Order: sequence, then structure tokens, then C-alpha cells
Amino acid sequence: MKKTFVLVVLFVFPLVAYLFFASGVNNFGRLPVLTENIPDLLAMDQNTSLDGKITILGFLGNQPDKKKGNAFNLNQKIYKRFSEFRDFQIVMVVPEGNEESAEALKKELGKLSEVDKWNFAYGTEDGIKYFFTQMKTNLELDDDLSTPYVFIIDKERSLRGRKDDEDEGIKYGFNTTSVAELNNKMEDDVKIILAEYRLALKKNNADRSK
Repeated sequence: MKKTFVLVVLFVFPLVAYLFFASGVNNFGRLPVLTENIPDLLAMDQNTSLDGKITILGFLGNQPDKKKGNAFNLNQKIYKRFSEFRDFQIVMVVPEGNEESAEALKKELGKLSEVDKWNFAYGTEDGIKYFFTQMKTNLELDDDLSTPYVFIIDKERSLRGRKDDEDEGIKYGFNTTSVAELNNKMEDDVKIILAEYRLALKKNNADRSK
């Protein structure tokens, strides 16, 4: 019996240790805050807010129809996996005048999944540029006010990301042209932030019941 126990320990402990470290440090604990106090989108579009939501934020620019591939990647790899969570949303910032193109894109996405948590915020070019600078990333908008990168914004309007990414060091956003990046990095990080809020909710409920 003792010999069996020793053999199990010798086998299981290295396996557990391997799985822990192979999963990466970023899969444990909180997802780092990179920028605090991002302005709410309400200042730009009164129909869309970041408050109280875990938001995947993107910028489609002046030609949303040309960003279909990016939107479809995000929809299939991130939105469909996490849209069941009540406080989760995707918001795409689009310059005013592109409402029809944005809604047409949403309709196409609706052929693949429900899209009730896909939202658009419309703003002036200056308003969008100003908002983007307030995120304080190391990225820039293209000339058409778009970027292939999307960002994780928490319920307190803080930008979350990675401080020790193996490829970029500080990682502010996730490139939607790369299915591998969405699968291997962004999915993990969204899981972490959702787990944070679930644990906080459980703790608050437990504290109230004492």
C-alpha cells in the first residue's frame, strides 16, 4: 500500500507542477490594469456605455464593410464563447455617417449567432481620436480611424492586458486578423477577467450571508 502511494505521488506531483507552469503565469491571478479611468463612451454616443460591463472594444473606422474578416474572427472566437455572460458586451466605435454599413455588418454576423450584445458607438472623427488617445496604448489608429486590435475594458473602465507578454512585453490589445492570437491569448485573458468578477461576486454574497 505504501509503495503504491509513493508511486502515485511521484507521478502526480510532477504532472501537476508541469501543468501549472505550462499554463503560464498569466493564467493565474488578476489580469493587469494598464490604463485607468478611460472616459465613458456616453460622452460621444448617448446610447452606449462602458460602465458596469466587461467590454471588448474595437474601432472599425470609416469603412466597416471592409473589416468583415476581423469582425467574423472576433465573433467566432470570442463573442460566441462568452456572450452568455450577462455583463459581457462587444462595442465597435464607428465614425458618424457609417451607421448603415455598421448595421449591415451586424446583420451578417447575425446569420452566424445572436448579436444582442454587439453594439456600435458613433462619434465625430475628433471625438474618436481623442477617446483613443485616452486609452494610452502603444498603438495608433489608421488613417480611416480603424485598427485591427481590440481591447479588454473592465467594469470600472480600466484597460486590461499583459505586462509580460512573451512576444510584446506590454500587450494592450489583440489583433483580430490573427485567429491564433484570439485563440491562444485573448481567450485566456477574457476567461481571467470573467473569473475575477465571478469570484468577487461569490465573496460579496458570502459576506452578506454572515
